[in-house]
Amino acid sequence: MAVLVIGCYSEKNADPVATTEAVEESEGAAGHQAVLTKDAYPSASKCAPCHKRIYDEWRASNHAYSAISPMFHKFEQTLNRLASGTVNNFCVRCHMSVGTTMGEPRYLPLWKRKRVSLEGVTCITCHRVNEDYTKGFNGERRIIPGDIHQPMYGSHGGVHLANVVKNASTYPVATNPEETGPAIHLKGIKFPSLNKSEFCASCHQVAVEPGIKLEVVWEQYRDSPARKAGITCQDCHMGAKPGLPDGYEKAPVAVVNGKEINPNGKYPSHDFYGPGYSIAHPGIFPHNKDGEQFSIKSWLKFDWRAGWGTEEFEEKVAEGQLKVSFPAEWEEPDDREEAYRIVEENLNRNKVRLEMRRKVMENSSKVEGPIILSDLRAGEDLDFKYMINNIDPGHNFPSGSLGAQPEIWFNVTLTDPDGNKVWESGYIDDNGDMCDIHSLEVASGKFPYDSQLFNLQTKFLTTNVKGTDREMYLPVNFDFDQRPLIRPNNTPNTVINHPPFIRMESHSIPPLGYKEAKYSVPASKITKPGTYKLSSRLRSRAEPIYFMIFCGATSEMIKDMNKWMLNFHNYTVEFEVK
Repeated sequence: MAVLVIGCYSEKNADPVATTEAVEESEGAAGHQAVLTKDAYPSASKCAPCHKRIYDEWRASNHAYSAISPMFHKFEQTLNRLASGTVNNFCVRCHMSVGTTMGEPRYLPLWKRKRVSLEGVTCITCHRVNEDYTKGFNGERRIIPGDIHQPMYGSHGGVHLANVVKNASTYPVATNPEETGPAIHLKGIKFPSLNKSEFCASCHQVAVEPGIKLEVVWEQYRDSPARKAGITCQDCHMGAKPGLPDGYEKAPVAVVNGKEINPNGKYPSHDFYGPGYSIAHPGIFPHNKDGEQFSIKSWLKFDWRAGWGTEEFEEKVAEGQLKVSFPAEWEEPDDREEAYRIVEENLNRNKVRLEMRRKVMENSSKVEGPIILSDLRAGEDLDFKYMINNIDPGHNFPSGSLGAQPEIWFNVTLTDPDGNKVWESGYIDDNGDMCDIHSLEVASGKFPYDSQLFNLQTKFLTTNVKGTDREMYLPVNFDFDQRPLIRPNNTPNTVINHPPFIRMESHSIPPLGYKEAKYSVPASKITKPGTYKLSSRLRSRAEPIYFMIFCGATSEMIKDMNKWMLNFHNYTVEFEVK
């Protein structure tokens, strides 16, 4: 059977048929023959009829979002532009694995891509793989081509599927393109690696030349207490409870025409619990089969924020109270109403994801405190600390993509006996950024620098021509190169233990470790005796706003990045000052 390495293609040839070979012979029942056509890489929607619950979980997941994310595309294009194109298709090998395999150029806009390419890490990204790629990081894995009837690889094997195929007329299902009914794959092959953490490593251990590691989850897990205890990535990110290795639910992984297949089997959740979230147009993401009736270009013209398609809005339009010049695609009220129904469904799904994010973060961390370190007297400094604990045995807190993102920081406020907020650390500027050295409004003098900020965000450090290292958004050193290129180093990194002129400065907390957040409130803020309140919370956001601005993000993207920001471990204590 022909296979392709993700990323091995010529940008001059984007024809998925021309870049693949025919599948000579099927491994499925009855020796079904298949030729590689546009169906050689089936969309997740082909799997949905029998795997509806899995599809519904996956369609709003971070895996499904990887190709749609507008911030990914802004970041990826910025990095390629600044590095003179030398990054090329490096990022899309993981984010758009099937599209890359089919030969789609990295710069192709979403509305010109195949549907399966828009699905990012889709069903076949994992279930059409039958080789181990533990040592092949950076998206190097092969997706086996073939239509929906070709074998799929999974952790269960194919015993129950074989029974369905044998009794196809009973269910009924389509076992070839000529038959009607839900089309099914004819064979399920057990691939034990799908149950192992190593399977995740090829896209979750990523290093770009000249050796900067952008993802280090596998590296962190490899030396973790979780691995020593036999806990896998799947146990926490696909188990019954978000972020906890508390086993798996018992449920059917397939329901064929209303008939449950192996109803008490092990059920791995395809929500892929994690801290990320979508800022894409809610008509485009989460993936929605009903939403596919409208093109991406049409969706981008649909103003859901203005209430298009809602009962109140449409009544005002019909009665002439609102005069709106609609794009041609949205002139019909019925289309607008159907579009808003889809948007509302997707927004509700995002709210469900928000609570999953909260559970993941709260199940992975613990805050202890405040621990008062000074006398509680008016007119004296108030010193105190919190203990921020990473109770996750598997990897650092936070983990994932490092460098510019993600952000986790601690926000603490002090309220005096009159209810006035007299002191705060972890506050944000008008853009929504923490007030550190990267805040544009700190730089302009609009907001004061937060000298006591507790921030777990890892930074890129680049070496200046003059002076010391400085924190940078991207692993590109502009001081040394008038035309920066991301390329291998002349000197092996092992000689100096990090790439020359670029390195990472980690601030995250290792598994089962902790950090102290220490604070001192000046005496001038503690002016009177009485009951004071300390309120604290951890805050999580996928991207810093200054980085989004640097990459040319739109105001709508920034608005949604802040809207879906997560607050967790919210806690307030009262104490008496004499």
